[in-house]
Order: sequence, then C-alpha cells, then structure tokens
Amino acid sequence: MATKIYETGTLELLDGKTLYMTPLKLKYYREFMDVILEATKDNNRIDIDNGLIECGLICMRQYYPEIKTKEQLEDVADIRMIYEMMKFGGGVSLDKDSEGRPQSEKDREEEGSSWQNIDLAKIESEVFLLGIYKDYEELESSLSLQELLSIINMRRDLDYEEKKFLASIQGIDIEKNNKKSVDPWEAMKARVFSKGQTNDPNDITSFQGPKAAKAGFGVGMGIDYVDMR
Repeated sequence: MATKIYETGTLELLDGKTLYMTPLKLKYYREFMDVILEATKDNNRIDIDNGLIECGLICMRQYYPEIKTKEQLEDVADIRMIYEMMKFGGGVSLDKDSEGRPQSEKDREEEGSSWQNIDLAKIESEVFLLGIYKDYEELESSLSLQELLSIINMRRDLDYEEKKFLASIQGIDIEKNNKKSVDPWEAMKARVFSKGQTNDPNDITSFQGPKAAKAGFGVGMGIDYVDMR
C-alpha cells in the first residue's frame, strides 16, 4: 500500500540550518525546468557559474527564502548540497565527470521532452475547477507537479467509476467493448514517470516516483533495471 507520493529529505547547511526538502511547487518548478532545459540544450552539461547556481537559488526560494543572492548561497551551501536540493526539489540527479563539471545521469533531452509535452495549463484548469483554490497563483504556490498529477489522476479515476456505475444501472457495460489502445492520458503519464523512455503505462520503467509509490513497487522501490541498448 502506498504511503507517499514523493520522496523527501533533510539537509544541514554550512550555517547549521536544516532544510526539509520536498518537490518544488509549480511556480518554482517551471522556472527550474526552464533553467535546466536552457543550460543543457547544447552539451547535456550544467555550467556551475550559471545554471547550477541559478537552480540552487530557485530551490532556496522555497526552502530558505532569506537566501537571495549567489554570494549568500555560496556562504551556506557547497556544490554537493546544491546537488541534493536539485535532486529532491526538481528530480534532477547530478554527479561530477572527470573534468569536475556536473553532468546529468539521464538524457536531459528526453526528460525535457516529457516536461514540454505536459499540457500544464489544461491540467491546472481541471484541478482549478474543483473549487479549492481562489486563483491559479494560489494553486501553483500550493502544489508540486507530483501532487497535481496525483490529484488529477484520482479525480479522473473517480469520474470514470461514477460513469461506469451510472451506466451499469441502465444495464450498459462501458468496458465491454473497450479497445486495447493506450489512453493518451496514461501514455503521457508513462512518458513523465519514465523520463521519456516509454509510452506504455505497463512498462516497468514507467513505475517511478508517485506511480511507484501508489503501486507499492517500482524502480528504486525494490526493482532495478539495466538499459542494454
């Protein structure tokens, strides 16, 4: 049984403050991904003086709002700490290559494509219609991408179950003649969770993050895989 929809972590900074790290809220995550896509579009590397520091500052806007400048960030966090913030905040794992420059573990082009393929405005509008948030600014300040997808996924599941129930009252089995083609929504989620590796929601690489948490198993939760290509 799933107990959480995303990973969290703690990090003690150089000034002694401990950060509780969760995925970035949408208002910050959008900026974070824009930096990642721009910084890695040519050679799949993030420049320390530009992209990496900028990503760190975006994370700090949520975790430690008092840190506003590059100098302040460098006073409280080293490169390893920024890596950790990017891992938990933006889902981007980095290591160092032989030249000492950070390099993403996954193909940023594929992951960027997954992010760009999400119709975020449409999904946000669907959640906004639930009547919980007074405006989109409040929605984006309250929800991370994982939370947004979890809410919309559950909402769509509930809507489908309601339609199936109402149809059954009239003696109609709406699942009887369903085609075996992949639902576009499920295909999009598979691309997001697998970081662009598959469109198949039943592929094991799509069982990552909140989908793995919901299923109770997946990549990083007792299952690993090796790409033999």
